[in-house]
Amino acid sequence: MLDHLMHANLLEVFGERDASRRLDAIRRTYTEDVVFADAEGEVRGHDALNAKAQSILDSAPGLEFRPAGSAYQVQDLGYLAWELGPPGAAPVVRGVDLGILSEDGRLAKVYTVLLR
Repeated sequence: MLDHLMHANLLEVFGERDASRRLDAIRRTYTEDVVFADAEGEVRGHDALNAKAQSILDSAPGLEFRPAGSAYQVQDLGYLAWELGPPGAAPVVRGVDLGILSEDGRLAKVYTVLLR
């Protein structure tokens, strides 16, 4: 289950440029009070997460997110490495997402760490 959620976080939310499909994925994937944190700060809730994803996508035209290996799970913690780059080309950014699973089976917290 957490494997699916980590991939949905990456591909169906942060990788989805269609706002309507992205919002549907957000509702399926995260708790209503989800917390997303990265080096820029923290946002809380579906609307704020949607705005954050849109901002990231707007700053990366022509680039796509893709998994960089398998997702891993330890109890309620999920881990997925990823890359961002032009389709079929070397990545320009690499990172990892760490997700915390809620008791209702959705992501309650997601932390993104950029790898330099």
